[in-house]
Amino acid sequence: MTTTNAPTRPRLKERYLTEVRDRLKSELGLANVMEVPRLEKIVINMGVGEGKENPKILDFATSDLQTITGQKPVITRAKKSIANFKLRENVPIGCKVTLRGARMYEFLDRLVNVALPRVRDFKGVAPKAFDGRGNYALGLKEQVIFPEIVYDKVDKVRGMDVVMVTSARTDEEAKALLAHLGVPFRES
Repeated sequence: MTTTNAPTRPRLKERYLTEVRDRLKSELGLANVMEVPRLEKIVINMGVGEGKENPKILDFATSDLQTITGQKPVITRAKKSIANFKLRENVPIGCKVTLRGARMYEFLDRLVNVALPRVRDFKGVAPKAFDGRGNYALGLKEQVIFPEIVYDKVDKVRGMDVVMVTSARTDEEAKALLAHLGVPFRES
């Protein structure tokens, strides 16, 4: 009996390559399989405004984000000073993670099939949150919807932004791609 240590493809990527790509090609009337829209990256951003007074809060946010994504977050800093917000230039105010490849598909799979159904009174995600260039932005109100986060160890409930960047040229193409990948859009 021989076993191979070859990495297995994520379930969602396998589904994209076997079913979704061919279905989208015929639906959108594309000539070449390389024209079919695909998911390029997912950026998860967590803004921590209180981080300017207490740097320890930023550590909690980065550890939560690392637990959710499996990748070390990058600290984001203020680009310029704003006196009304008591904000100085270069002060840490959040963290973000950019997921590509296998981790991206694994995260999207967990988001769609595990985390979003745990949201109270969930009826689907907004179908109008596209940016006009085929990218979709989703706001989550709390990080505890992910099963990796232990509720007792959470210091404060924080929201996050999830941006799905696709190679689609129009919002309609991107919506078709994400709908085929399982993103539950609500009826508008």
